[in-house]
Amino acid sequence: MIKKIAHIATASEQSAQAGGNAKEDRHFVTALARGLELLACFRSGDKALGNQELAERCQLPKSTVSRLTYTLTKTGHLDYVDSLGKYRLGSATLALGSAMLARLDVRQLARPLMQELADFSQGMVSLGMRDRLSMIYVENCRSQTALTLSLDVGSRIPLGNTAMGRAILAEMRADERSQLLTQIQQADEAHWQTVAKEIQLSISEYQELGCCTSFGSWQKDVNAIAVAFYPGNGMPPVSINCGGPAFTLSSSFLLAEVRPRLLDLVRRLKLSLGA
Repeated sequence: MIKKIAHIATASEQSAQAGGNAKEDRHFVTALARGLELLACFRSGDKALGNQELAERCQLPKSTVSRLTYTLTKTGHLDYVDSLGKYRLGSATLALGSAMLARLDVRQLARPLMQELADFSQGMVSLGMRDRLSMIYVENCRSQTALTLSLDVGSRIPLGNTAMGRAILAEMRADERSQLLTQIQQADEAHWQTVAKEIQLSISEYQELGCCTSFGSWQKDVNAIAVAFYPGNGMPPVSINCGGPAFTLSSSFLLAEVRPRLLDLVRRLKLSLGA
């Protein structure tokens, strides 16, 4: 089973991603932003986290994190687990996520089409939305007969290194993409030159092939292709990918056999949504 990787943006990354200097924005509530950053530090699969772990993930002082966790426990967004001395996400946070998923018409409409493609490809087909410099899975379909990635709804993957994320970048307006590229560079200056070249190549192939690819660039043993589109009703773009371990999903199979089916899936979905 491929090891699950959940990319969590740090507080410094998220500040850069806010677009502009928050300190100069009198409408920006720093305490609220930090509380939301703390909630975003919980990865899919985390059972509970302590203040020290949260401080490291958020890159905030432990004293600040302690006040935030105390407040979020009072509001029901966190639950304190006495036996562990740690916190887990509370029912108030679950309600927010459930409300968001419930209003995603694209999710319900996409699922049977995604399952059909997953069964054909013997891979995993996922629907994702962007959150800052990550993509979050909001729906997943797996083949019942093959080994697939151990990612589930709520998992995060990086925006710039994955087919799903690159498709979002290719689909959006040039000015929006430019702002995000600046944020990706600020968040990972050391690898920026390589990531920038791969993103530019993805934008070119998106125009040529109608999809973006990631053949070993996120994880060396993972292949995937993805298509993004706007689902309508003022919703931000979403992305659908098909991927899995490279030894079961070759790049040639994904491009020759899966790509036309994925493009047709998105076409049918857009017709159903009136997008």
